[in-house]
Amino acid sequence: MSYPELRTPEEKLADAKERLAIPRIVCICGSTRFMALMAEAAWRETTEGKIVVKPEVDMKGAHPLWADPAEAESLKTVLDELHRAKLRLADEVLVVGPYIGDSTRAEIHYARRLGRSVRFTHPEVDPDAES
Repeated sequence: MSYPELRTPEEKLADAKERLAIPRIVCICGSTRFMALMAEAAWRETTEGKIVVKPEVDMKGAHPLWADPAEAESLKTVLDELHRAKLRLADEVLVVGPYIGDSTRAEIHYARRLGRSVRFTHPEVDPDAES
């Protein structure tokens, strides 16, 4: 008796993207201190025909949504989960900026574990680059 080959959710997603002729999706990562650079990178990637997902909320400035420390911590958790979902959706990752912190470093490692190609606007900050 022959059993059907079970596909992973990732394989099903890749197949659906191909069947729907979805353009490549790039997820932009980096410190929110580089939001202007991220916007420029998103513009460039979009004009190359890619769908771009990136951080949209910069919690470094004051805002009523995260004025309360408990609410801020909760929102940060939600935003981190949302960004990991963007990484899972993406075909590739573009890390923007001349500096990466712990959060971006964790995102890079997560993306690579997922098998995503990772590019850098500043390749010297790649934490896995050979010295």
